[in-house]
Amino acid sequence: MKAVQTYLLLYVFLMTSVLVNTFDPKLIFDRMADNMRKMWQIFKGQESCDSGWISFNAAGLQADLESKLFGQHIALNIILKAVNGFMSKENPEKPLVLSLHGPTGTGKSFVSSLIADNIYKEGIDSKFVHVFIATHHFPHSSQTDTYKSQLQQWIKGNVTNCPQSMFIFDEMDKMHPGLIDSVKSFLDYYKKLDGVSYRKTIFIFLSNTEAHSITETALHFWRTGQDREDIELKDLETSLSASAFNNKGSGLWHSSLIKQNMVDFFIPFLPLEYKHVVQCVMAQMQAEGLKPNQDVAHKLAIDLEYFPKFERVFSVSGCKKITSRLPFYKE
Repeated sequence: MKAVQTYLLLYVFLMTSVLVNTFDPKLIFDRMADNMRKMWQIFKGQESCDSGWISFNAAGLQADLESKLFGQHIALNIILKAVNGFMSKENPEKPLVLSLHGPTGTGKSFVSSLIADNIYKEGIDSKFVHVFIATHHFPHSSQTDTYKSQLQQWIKGNVTNCPQSMFIFDEMDKMHPGLIDSVKSFLDYYKKLDGVSYRKTIFIFLSNTEAHSITETALHFWRTGQDREDIELKDLETSLSASAFNNKGSGLWHSSLIKQNMVDFFIPFLPLEYKHVVQCVMAQMQAEGLKPNQDVAHKLAIDLEYFPKFERVFSVSGCKKITSRLPFYKE
């Protein structure tokens, strides 16, 4: 331990030994304090806001999306380009703002985790990744004004601590109207707000809003014999933003975030078919260290509920129930 302490002190001394024309005790003290803090974090193994803990893995994100996300060709392409483009900029013009929409169990939360996993060493568990769940963090509509103030303070404090923070808002469709507008200034093109820059921050909104419209579009393509992969972003993006703006249950009802184009991409997640559920089961078995078994995957997948009732095209719960049901199908 003494050897380590001696090394740390020597490092700090060398790092703070600067040539100056005049002796400036404050400059030397501030630099020593800063380097002591950094070295102590390294010594203790504590996560810090630097390249040792935050480093974007573009190849890793692409590999994860292509091998772990099923049936979402639109989301895969848009998210990959959006995140790559944003993270490649040393000085982005504004924060990255993504709004993910679609039925339950289609991969919205999962994709958020994959993005975090390929930016932060600690992944979704990083102290720089903040997840808000509407029904848990903002349960009472009567306290919306209080929530607005708390949310602003929380975001400002955490971005001050680490500019490369990520904020994920789940259950946007259950968010009280007007609450999310309190973060509008953080999403804009301002260079700084009260001395704090938010330009390297990522905001992700997750919502079931427009699940019906997305599903109807996918069902139309299926019924007319068109390939699912022929559905394009342009077929859904306009209706997504319009619905989010006009739907009182969207969390973005009459929101300034939409009015002033603060959301960079509205990304649709399509309902999952039987074949995608089978892929999810196979992937989950592999993730649990089990040998992937097609028979088991098909047995589990076929027992799930599908709609429309007679055609049984799309899974009602997507891949959401797979983790809890898999133990009952293991051989």
